[in-house]
Amino acid sequence: MSGEFEAAGTAIEGALIAKAVESEGGDAAGKHSGDCLNCGAPVTGSYCSNCGQPLHIHRSIGAFWHDILHGVLHFEGKFWRTLPLLAWKPGELTRRYIHGQRARFISPMALFLFSVFMMFAVFSFIGDPFGSEDLSVADTAIERSFVEQAELADEQIATKTAELDTASPEERVVLEEEILDLKKSRNIMSNFIGEDAPYPEVSLSDGDGQLGNYTAEEVKEIESRIEDIKQGNVLNADSDVTSGSPEFDAWLKGTFERVSSNPDLLLYKLQANGYKFAWLLIPISLPFVWLTTIGRRGYHFYDHAVFTTYSISFMSLLFITCALLATFGVSDGIWGGLLIFYPPFHMYRQLRHAYKLSRIEALLRLSALLVFTVISMTLFFAILLAVGILG
Repeated sequence: MSGEFEAAGTAIEGALIAKAVESEGGDAAGKHSGDCLNCGAPVTGSYCSNCGQPLHIHRSIGAFWHDILHGVLHFEGKFWRTLPLLAWKPGELTRRYIHGQRARFISPMALFLFSVFMMFAVFSFIGDPFGSEDLSVADTAIERSFVEQAELADEQIATKTAELDTASPEERVVLEEEILDLKKSRNIMSNFIGEDAPYPEVSLSDGDGQLGNYTAEEVKEIESRIEDIKQGNVLNADSDVTSGSPEFDAWLKGTFERVSSNPDLLLYKLQANGYKFAWLLIPISLPFVWLTTIGRRGYHFYDHAVFTTYSISFMSLLFITCALLATFGVSDGIWGGLLIFYPPFHMYRQLRHAYKLSRIEALLRLSALLVFTVISMTLFFAILLAVGILG
């Protein structure tokens, strides 16, 4: 239950933080007159023209909870005016906000803060909604690969054993050697997959040190690499790669050993840092949006920042929506299609209407923006990975 309470608290906190950066203008409940209780200036209307505080205030516990619910659900009414435009006419929303309609809509940064906190809260509730399997490296590298090889070896042994009955004396000698090698290799595989040797009567060691189809040195190398994989020590599994600096190699080796020894901790750090450093997506993406719209006169970096922040906010809300759909058992084709096809369509509409582009020009610039989006996300996740590893 503590996780659910924490998630609910985070959602409320996100809404209140987003609400805190919003202005109070544009949502008066009624007309009042008198003196401002904050600065003492005379007020004719619902809000003080000097400091902006509402003239009419409440001092009841009901009003306190109303403020919380208002912050979570209404954003003083702006949320329900902003969300439809953000979802279907993002270019119009961007243009109208840039050209001065600020009190009517949620500001890009407030919406961004709200979406980030909501994402944290929702995923705290539902965990992994897309049903990805938690398979370890050993499961995929050992249990699947070596089991398949062992089954193939058993089939080859059975086939060649059956051929002995019809083989000539010369062919029997060759077949018996091949079967012996296969049985030796099969016994080696049994050690890797944790079962008893199926052919205990077969000695692994020859006079020349040959073990099945592998030399003794090759078997040791395989065993060493398999043990590295089981322990998650990826660096040691390819220890021949060096940077040329012994000090850096030692630091890199130690870092990867710490990470591979506890991958769950690294995953937790990536998730936590993803929420903490989500704001980095804005400055990372901003230059690429500028490059996408280069040649369009009359637009400034502020305009690109509004475009970028609204776009990222919508993508976060879309991801939350798809996660909830997956959690409630909606068909993969529905939420998967939304997740794959709607973002490019949304970006196209926002580009076209925010920057007043023709259809052809919007499509051409969209292709560039999609490439830049991949680059931006790669840089963002590289930063998260570096912070997670170094931290």
